[in-house]
Amino acid sequence: MRPWPLLAMLALVGCQSVPATLPVADPPPAPACHWRSAAVPADEILRRAVVALENDGFLIRHTATAPALVSAERTRILPGYGSRDDGWGRHGVFGGIGLNGGRGGFGGGVMIGFGGVGSLTRDATELERVSLLVSGSEVRVSRDLQVIDWRGELAEARSASTDAFCGDLRRAMRAGRGTP
Repeated sequence: MRPWPLLAMLALVGCQSVPATLPVADPPPAPACHWRSAAVPADEILRRAVVALENDGFLIRHTATAPALVSAERTRILPGYGSRDDGWGRHGVFGGIGLNGGRGGFGGGVMIGFGGVGSLTRDATELERVSLLVSGSEVRVSRDLQVIDWRGELAEARSASTDAFCGDLRRAMRAGRGTP
């Protein structure tokens, strides 16, 4: 048997290695997104979290008692997000003028009418997701934001577990009985 086919296969296969580190949130969650709550049972913390998130406009997507987890999301339209940079199908709202030439010919045209309907529907959508996990007496909150453009492509994604958001959520949860 000749070694050439085996060497060719090895050269084409290459080497695969595992990553040196696992992915981490960037920026990391704020310290206010992690606290201890020894006095309140996990099911009561979940109930308060569901009420606080729903009052803030979130739609509860999933709850579980083992482990104690709440997942919620909300969306909002971002008018004009990225529209300056988007040259796809650009034309005036009430019409346009076009000139074209090529291969020795020349052409022109005028479009009259309401052609800007697309610009009214090309707004991006912001998707905000929140998860709250209760493990023993520890409560952890994570939040991320995604911006999806009008074509359905991901335009931006980031971790958004900030002191302000987590502090507001914790205060809303405290508005119930006890102190989570």
